[in-house]
Amino acid sequence: MTESKQKERIDVHVNIEITVAALKTIVENAKRITGCDEKGVYRIDTADILSKTISRFLLENDFENYAKDIENIKDLK
Repeated sequence: MTESKQKERIDVHVNIEITVAALKTIVENAKRITGCDEKGVYRIDTADILSKTISRFLLENDFENYAKDIENIKDLK
């Protein structure tokens, strides 16, 4: 994304529900990409990878416009 098209963003810490399968897949893929050290320990923050994955998904799938539609939130109170 070009500098001129970037929107102001902030970090928001929330609790979300995702499927167990999605979480397992992200953790497994993060471990595969990183690999383990000589002691067999994975040195990767899988929670950070999960956060970045969800953030990217929201940005690429236009969460901003989804949030603008009151119909998407009116029954969530």
